[in-house]
Amino acid sequence: MCGIVGAVAKQNVLPILLDGLRRLEYRGYDSAGVALIDNEQAFARTRTVGRVKELETAVEESPIQGVTGIAHTRWATHGGVTQKNAHPHVCRDTVAVVCNGIVENFDQLRDQQKQDGYEFTSDTDTEVIVHEIYGFLEKGFDLLEAVKNTIAKLEGAYAIGVISNRYPNQMIGTRRGSPLVVGIKDGEAFLGSDMAALIAVTNQFIVLNDGDVAHIDNGAVTIYNAQGEKQERPVFTSSLQADAVELGDYRHYMQKEIFEQGRAVADTLEGRVTSNRLLEETFGPGAKAIFDKTQRVQFIACGTSYHAGLVARHWFESYGMACDVEIASEFRSRPHVVQDNTLVVTISQSGETIDTLTALGDAKKLGFAHSLTICNAPESSLVRDSDLVFMTHAGPEIGVASTKAFTTQLTALLLLVIALGRRHNLDDVTETRIVKELRSLPATIEKTLKLDKTIQNIAQQFADKQHALFLGRGQHYPIAMEGALKLKEISYIHAEAYPAGELKHGPLALVDSNMPVVAVAPNDQLLEKIKSNIQEVRARGGRLLVFADPASGIEESDGLQVLNVAPVDNLIAPIIYTIPLQLLAYHAALIKGTDVDKPRNLAKSVTVE
Repeated sequence: MCGIVGAVAKQNVLPILLDGLRRLEYRGYDSAGVALIDNEQAFARTRTVGRVKELETAVEESPIQGVTGIAHTRWATHGGVTQKNAHPHVCRDTVAVVCNGIVENFDQLRDQQKQDGYEFTSDTDTEVIVHEIYGFLEKGFDLLEAVKNTIAKLEGAYAIGVISNRYPNQMIGTRRGSPLVVGIKDGEAFLGSDMAALIAVTNQFIVLNDGDVAHIDNGAVTIYNAQGEKQERPVFTSSLQADAVELGDYRHYMQKEIFEQGRAVADTLEGRVTSNRLLEETFGPGAKAIFDKTQRVQFIACGTSYHAGLVARHWFESYGMACDVEIASEFRSRPHVVQDNTLVVTISQSGETIDTLTALGDAKKLGFAHSLTICNAPESSLVRDSDLVFMTHAGPEIGVASTKAFTTQLTALLLLVIALGRRHNLDDVTETRIVKELRSLPATIEKTLKLDKTIQNIAQQFADKQHALFLGRGQHYPIAMEGALKLKEISYIHAEAYPAGELKHGPLALVDSNMPVVAVAPNDQLLEKIKSNIQEVRARGGRLLVFADPASGIEESDGLQVLNVAPVDNLIAPIIYTIPLQLLAYHAALIKGTDVDKPRNLAKSVTVE
């Protein structure tokens, strides 16, 4: 949520800032703005409601330029979606600030500032920051000290970028609970919410730790920790490619990412398995000692990542490993009985989801033994805060509705099943089977993607629908949940998932000819049961779309449409069956005419509570 870009360079930074904002659009936002220090050392600021293209149009009509500037995409929290609430915020033509996050004590600060004569021009909590910094400048502090003194008064989670025309070649960045990186290149320096924002201008980055303050003076960067001590932070060379976040020949990022899943799974497996065995070292130094002690797994995640954990619970408990799965925000809101030798596993695409990060911190305080994160962002906070790390290699995922991150998470979780199952009742023969099936995944995914045209035609049935029901059993109930989530996220069709066995306990009351019912029916031990559930729906006049194994014996008839999915081993079937559900949601959204990559009210990276 929200995005920060900043630059102190040798040329006009406006193109850099606008390009960075475009690369941050995936995070979710409702307004955008930019502020530069011009050649007269005055602020030139432009803010717009809507997409970055609206901001680009505005600066084309009224050009601005400068060698120092900050820019922002805002996700509304305090204050509505209006131009006055868009960032950057400026105080008395002297200081400009952009902020991601929430200042929890802004009420008290604002009351005091009003008494001190400050005029508020927005409804945001961020405006108290810029007034506070200005106040310290007026007391004789330099920009760095003014920012340090200000953040000492702030409560909450945030990342902040600051410039002042009194210090035209300086910029300050600081973070607490929200990500921020510094990019460096040939006497120039930049700020970004993530590396993708700046990859077009540099691949050299300093990742700020929580509490860090970065002082940029021309091209020189000095880092201070939360105690005010100078730090030598390592410079990281990112392997991210500038064109990795380009659309290419695809219509939407979500479409591109659905079709990248075969490669993403192959990249996630590369170097982690031999022809028949997991290389356990892939989980990092110390993994063996931690795994030897682990008797129980506690998954913590949100949204799609939570669904991955639910699938994994079936796998883990099939091989004798006790397992719990909980939504991160719920984990934080109740007491826990901590069992010895429990491994906490967080799952996240971005590694910056605030609920998951905070839940991990709570788990550590509660005394959970060790932590592992399965993540797609190597420079993220979850990666830094976890004992063990397994990186999925999905590449940048721009579409808000997660696709390739989900399938690579499931791939990673099956590897974790092997690692921990070795300590329980998973033998060498079973390990060989799992590895073989994982290695077959990329080809099976490619085969499954050939259903795209057929699903595009089927999706026409959703053109006038407002509700849908998804059914699954066993390890495919979470896949039904994921299918329902995708449909509601991007097509705005209300969709709910139920275990098929729960039909008689309420959902059957909803079934009629106007509400499509989507069922996931692989050829597993629960096939006959879901066949019975399908008949229950048909008997009530429901119209069914069933994704089935060709050997399932489910045949099309009036009101029952069957789409055969490539035959696949039951072990990896959840990964394969999620793909046609992604395609269904995508094509339904196209028919509905929604913004597929940036659905309303949603953000890619949820970094505020």
